[in-house]
Amino acid sequence: MAFHEIRFPATLSFGSLGGPERRTEIVTLANGHEERNTPWAQARRRYDAGLGLRSLDDVETLIAFFEARQGMLHGFRWKDWADYKTCKSSGKVTALDQSLGYGDGETRVFQLAKSYRSGEWAVRRTITKPVVASVRVAIAGSELDEGLEWTVDTATGLVTFASAPGVGAEVTVGCEFDVPVRFDTDLIQVSVANFQAGDVPKVPVIEVRQ
Repeated sequence: MAFHEIRFPATLSFGSLGGPERRTEIVTLANGHEERNTPWAQARRRYDAGLGLRSLDDVETLIAFFEARQGMLHGFRWKDWADYKTCKSSGKVTALDQSLGYGDGETRVFQLAKSYRSGEWAVRRTITKPVVASVRVAIAGSELDEGLEWTVDTATGLVTFASAPGVGAEVTVGCEFDVPVRFDTDLIQVSVANFQAGDVPKVPVIEVRQ
């Protein structure tokens, strides 16, 4: 299998249903108390691409995209309209959106990430598919020039600095990003009559771990 660095048409993913899924294992003890655990450090996202279809032309575009990916064989990019920025959905991406950590004078490579915080608790999500030309980077609050002072691999989300950030200097970033996914079916069934009547096909899409 391979990963194709191409985004599922954003006009079709708009209006789709989906979001993060967690896996929690629950054991109920004899006294009625519970023990809860999870084997997943990060959530896995699922979507239904069928809900974004609005015309037979959209169906044709979907089928062409599906065939080019050979069903479940090859992965691709997906824009999650509910969560595609390192800032709030209504905000504008800045180089100060997310903290990646602090320099130690030696480390030059940092992984893009986004933190989700509620109260005192936070979960850190690895970002591997930043959108080209959307990434902004700063050290100690000062934004740096891409190409001259840093580069980013848009296939992995790794930011590489020309010179290692100094000891204690905070590295911050901002970007738009896609979700790496694949189709979760090898079969798409479309009835033209049913589609015209408002019955769209189900096209499950699932996040892939890279």
